[in-house]
Amino acid sequence: MREHLRQYADDAFGIIKYAANEIGQRVPGTDGEKKFHDYMSGKLSDLGLTPKTEKFIFAPRGSIGGLPYAGWGGVIIAVLAVLGVIAFSLSSVAGIAVSLFAAVYALGLWTWLIVSVFKYNTFFDWCFKQEVSYNTYAELLPEDGQYDYTVMLSGHTDTSWTLKHSVIKSKLNPALIFIKLGVGAVSVALLTMIALTNFILVMLMYYGGKSLDAKAIFDAYTVMWQVTVYSAPALMIGSYLLTLYNEKNPRVASPGAMDNASGIAIAYEVIKYFKENPDKMPARCRFVDVNCGAEESGLRGSMAFVRAHKNDGMLDHAYHINVDSIADKDYFEVIHGDAWLCPHFDRDMERMFFEAMKEAGIEKPGNMANPVGGCDSTPFMRAGVKTITFAAQNPTMTNYYHTLYDVPERFEVDTVGLGLDVVLRVIDKIAEFEEAKK
Repeated sequence: MREHLRQYADDAFGIIKYAANEIGQRVPGTDGEKKFHDYMSGKLSDLGLTPKTEKFIFAPRGSIGGLPYAGWGGVIIAVLAVLGVIAFSLSSVAGIAVSLFAAVYALGLWTWLIVSVFKYNTFFDWCFKQEVSYNTYAELLPEDGQYDYTVMLSGHTDTSWTLKHSVIKSKLNPALIFIKLGVGAVSVALLTMIALTNFILVMLMYYGGKSLDAKAIFDAYTVMWQVTVYSAPALMIGSYLLTLYNEKNPRVASPGAMDNASGIAIAYEVIKYFKENPDKMPARCRFVDVNCGAEESGLRGSMAFVRAHKNDGMLDHAYHINVDSIADKDYFEVIHGDAWLCPHFDRDMERMFFEAMKEAGIEKPGNMANPVGGCDSTPFMRAGVKTITFAAQNPTMTNYYHTLYDVPERFEVDTVGLGLDVVLRVIDKIAEFEEAKK
C-alpha cells in the first residue's frame, strides 16, 4: 500500500468495524441493512455529495436465500414416494394420484431450483414473502461538471444468513459443513429420480396395455417399491441436512466484516480520495459509488439498480468495479465471471486488475471464475456495462465464510489498504485506456 493512502485505509477499516460491531447482522430486508444504508448515506453527505436512496421490493428467500426449502421439499418428496407405493398396493387409482402429485411436486421444486437458485432469475419471487431493501448511490463529478465516461464502484451492504451448522460448534471443520450440504443436495436429487421412476412405472402398468411386457414392468416396479421403502427414510434425513443451510434467526447472522463491509468501505474511500484530491481525478470522468442491497438474496439490489437506470444515461459508457470481500492478504484475485450465471466479464478490466495487483507488489495475483453463486457484476454485464469483480478471499472452505466469524478482528488494515491501492491503480489504467481511444 502506498503510504499516502494509509489515512484512507484507516478510515475504511473504521467503516468495517462500525458495520460489523455496531450495526452487526444486515440480512437482506432487515433493519440492520437499512441502518448501514443510512450510515453510508451520511458518510457521502459529509463529503458534500448528494446521496440518493432507492427502495425496491424483493423476496429474500426467493433465490439462494431459500435453499433450505429444497431440503424440506426433499422431505416431502420422500413422504409422498412412500405413500405412493402404499396407496398403489391398496388402490391403483389412489396410487396413480399420489405418484402423480409426487412427480409434479418434484419437477416443480427442481424448476424453481434451476430458474431461481442456480440462475438467480426473479420469475418465482412472487411465490415468496416480500420485503423492502435499498440501493444508495452518489455521484462525484469533475469540477466543471463535464464528463465523457463513468467509473462505478459498488459493494453490497447486506450480510448472509449464517450457515446454521457453524452456530452449533465454533470449531466445526468447514469442510464437514459443505459435505453435509452436498449430502442434502444429492438426497433431494435421488428422491426426485425415485418419484419420477415410480410414476412412470405406475402409468405403464395401468395404461401400458398388451403392447408392453407386463411382467417386466411389474418386476421393475417391485424393485422400485423396495428401493423406495428402504432408501426414502435415509434420503429424507439427508434432505433435512439441507434445511440447515441458513439459520433463520437474524440475531446470529454473519456480521459481514469481510463480506461485504470491506467492499462498501473501499468503494467509499475511492470517492473520498478523489473528492479530497481533485487534481488526481482522471480528466472528464464521473464517479458513482453504489451501495447495493440484497446481494445475498440473489443479486436483487444490483438487478434493481440497473433496471432503474438503464434508460437515464447512468450506465452509458461506464466501467463498473465491484469490490466484494477484501480481507485475506494471500488471496488477492480478479473474478472474471460467474460460472452459474454468465460468460466472461470484461477482458480489458480483467487485464487491468491483474497488472495493477502485480504493480502493487502482490506476488501471486489470482484470476478465477466464481464457481458457485453470483456477484454484482453479472447484472451490470447483462446491461451492457464493462464490469469486473475484485476480491481478496480464500476460495477454499473457511469457518468465516457466511458465519459468525466474519469479524474485523481476524484481518488487517494493511490488507484493506492494499485493496484500495489496487482499485486506484486500475482507475488510472481506465483513464489511460480512454485516452488511448481518442
